[in-house]
Amino acid sequence: MEQCIFCKIVKGNIPCHKIYEDNDSLAFLDVKPHAKGHTVVIPKNHAVTIFDLNDKQYQKLMLDVKKTMNILQEKLGPDGFNVGWNHHTAAGQVVPHVHIHIFPRYIGDGGGSMHSIIRNLGELSVDEVAKLFT
Repeated sequence: MEQCIFCKIVKGNIPCHKIYEDNDSLAFLDVKPHAKGHTVVIPKNHAVTIFDLNDKQYQKLMLDVKKTMNILQEKLGPDGFNVGWNHHTAAGQVVPHVHIHIFPRYIGDGGGSMHSIIRNLGELSVDEVAKLFT
């Protein structure tokens, strides 16, 4: 997609600080980091969400996330990681190109767990929600 900032980065029209790259994926430092080494991993082919990737593309992207995490572990030595993505604007997705965030974590960095992202249980109990899947 011509207007996508991540597609422009893939094409080399916008510079980035590459951490990892192969034929399918590109990992680079986030320009507005939330942690030392905050990295974004993207598929080189444009896809808005993971639902736009076939299973092979999704699996390859996840393997490249793991490779990138290994590089970050080796170079920065973090104490842990938070890894995930924002899926659509309701979840905070700003760039309409699937991208996986890797947040290296350090003891005492003041960050929270995945559980700190949202605390809105909705109106249904866990049992009522479970019934929707049976």
